[in-house]
Amino acid sequence: MQLTDSLGRNINYLRLSVTDRCNMRCFYCMPKEGIFKKGHEAVLSYEELQLIAETAVGLGIEKIRITGGEPLVRAGIVAFLERLAGITGLRHLALTSNGLLLADMAADLKRAGVQRLNVSMDSLDPETFKQITRGGDLGRVLAGLDAAEKAGFPPPKINVVIMRGVNDSEIFDFVEMTRRRGNSVRFIEYMPVVREQGWQRYCISGDEILQRIAGRYNLEQVDKGRYAGPSRDFRIPGAQGSLGIITAVSGHFCSECNRIRVTSTGQAKGCLFSDQKTDLIPFLRPPDREGLEQTLRNIVTTKPERHGISNDGYTHKNFTMAQVGG
Repeated sequence: MQLTDSLGRNINYLRLSVTDRCNMRCFYCMPKEGIFKKGHEAVLSYEELQLIAETAVGLGIEKIRITGGEPLVRAGIVAFLERLAGITGLRHLALTSNGLLLADMAADLKRAGVQRLNVSMDSLDPETFKQITRGGDLGRVLAGLDAAEKAGFPPPKINVVIMRGVNDSEIFDFVEMTRRRGNSVRFIEYMPVVREQGWQRYCISGDEILQRIAGRYNLEQVDKGRYAGPSRDFRIPGAQGSLGIITAVSGHFCSECNRIRVTSTGQAKGCLFSDQKTDLIPFLRPPDREGLEQTLRNIVTTKPERHGISNDGYTHKNFTMAQVGG
């Protein structure tokens, strides 16, 4: 079964957030003091998340990525992932993490059936990493990458938000990871989620990033897989890993968008930067699988053509990335 929106885009990818809590405080993602902690009843139970996943797969979703906040801080996450992996028709189960808890949990995640890990890591310099994350320990994240490979995962994909004057001097260091460690690195344009005067100062276009890299390395284009995200992918000849450019601000990839997302509080969105959202709680408490199925279909049908971010500004309401699952 194929799930298609009104523009003919094949929607086969669900980003499912299990928590908005995080053990880091990256300055572009959430306030220094963190976010207001919601009561237990406000966050979807694992049974409710499972119902959403099963219903989405029944409609044609083939890939689910578990996100947060930081998904590994939620108690019982491994057992939940094992149940997700057993859904008939689900072809790809992935998880995005900041890596702080990965060293202790990688083997359990692999046994649970997770197939791929993405790790958000915006610097390879311990001090810069600490500044961006407001106290994060880079050594623990690197140990997590090693543990993931030891557990049998392919080298985790590395997500890097490139910010001018903050970490753009490390672009080549991350490129070398694709050769030295075999990781696939995706460079992501800085995206404004909380209104800030002069946010454009951090922005470096994907084209500029690519030009810098191409000025030093020969690059060959890589064909993306069926479940790939919105990056333009390249490889240095002979490198095991690849590098990707995600241009959410300077170059819309909306025409290729293949995803919907559900937050940990049950808000479903067809676009990260759209203010339009649908509350799934009425179809979860009590469970109404038929109503949930129709509602998810409607979210796909009404998926926006594109978001409203450009270098000139943006139109969406402020939010923290941790609240919507990135």
